[in-house]
Amino acid sequence: MAEKSKQQTVSADELETINIGIFGHIDHGKTSLLEKISGKWTDTHSEEIKRGITIKLGYADTIICKDKDEYNISGKGTPVRHVSFIDSPGHEMLMATTLSGAALIDAAILVIAANEGIKPQTQEHLMVLLAKKVEKIIVVQNKIDLVNIEVAKKNYSEIKRFLGEKYASSKIIPVSAQQNVNISQILRAICEISIPKRNPADIPVFTVARSFDINKPGTSPKELHGAVLGGTLIQGKLKVGDMIEIKPGRSTKEENEKKYHSINTKIISLFKGSNKTAELTPGGSMSIETDLDMALAKSDALAGNLVSHIGKLPQSSNIIKMKYHLFPRVFGISSETKVEEVKKGEVIMLSINTSVTGGTVTTINKDELQISLKIPAIFFKSENVGLGRNILGHWRLIGYGEVI
Repeated sequence: MAEKSKQQTVSADELETINIGIFGHIDHGKTSLLEKISGKWTDTHSEEIKRGITIKLGYADTIICKDKDEYNISGKGTPVRHVSFIDSPGHEMLMATTLSGAALIDAAILVIAANEGIKPQTQEHLMVLLAKKVEKIIVVQNKIDLVNIEVAKKNYSEIKRFLGEKYASSKIIPVSAQQNVNISQILRAICEISIPKRNPADIPVFTVARSFDINKPGTSPKELHGAVLGGTLIQGKLKVGDMIEIKPGRSTKEENEKKYHSINTKIISLFKGSNKTAELTPGGSMSIETDLDMALAKSDALAGNLVSHIGKLPQSSNIIKMKYHLFPRVFGISSETKVEEVKKGEVIMLSINTSVTGGTVTTINKDELQISLKIPAIFFKSENVGLGRNILGHWRLIGYGEVI
């Protein structure tokens, strides 16, 4: 008990924080693994529990400690790193949610079950990480307790080939999450990843992945909380009491046309993970309580927006221009299907920050595209954008673009 209290006395603000995404094919053990490396079960949505899969993005924060040469989350030894984990869905029909999760992270864990090997969603998730400029990944070869050593070695070699040149230096760690084998090695690898340089002096940019009403039925009017925004701060600082702007905001219908208006509000309280704080700096999963009517945030209604001080964000736009790159084939399906060239007039799905929107290709010029967006978005020069196409009734990732 004394060891556990030692961890609890260390604030996440006192440690370096890294955002780690968990990716992999459905049923390869992502959520079970996350429980072992964070101490938390992220499938808490009622439909997730019923179906046994992750549907929405799951979040879990933990502090990793080092005791001699071993790493743990039990509080034993010296606290060395605060980690915010984001669990992305592995189901093929939830690719848009997976892309949103990739927009929040600094590094990733890609889970591959040794008894099943590399599956269509394994391939697609690696392409998601490439499309979203995630450079650092750890590969967990899970469920090694279900195969013999020959099968495990063969699977390991297949993973090495699968990672290719781009991710050739990535660590591959054989693991059994169920039997607690090599969990400490995953924690060690996480602590060895360098923290991205962050500039708190920049204009604050908070990207919204979730929005919700935290009030329980029957809460008295005096105790009601305002709308809550969940996501992460990419740069800058936000403090309690700051006046902020949410863009592109909410839609209204004016003269049979849908228009978007930014929302101004005040920060009432801030949380980094589950810890209340007076100020947010980049790194970690966070939430902002505002003085907005909680009805505005229900069912992730404000997800995909950006937040900053009033007047500091660029104008939202319905036109986006980019240099684009198409993958040689469609990933995420079992058949070998070549990615066809983009055509003028084609409807494309775009993943911009944590927002997912559709758009129509209006101009193609060699390796450049111009797309008219259905919903306005805010984007920055050189930002990577995921590109998807409707194939066999599902949106599949076909490439990525760099905003120009």
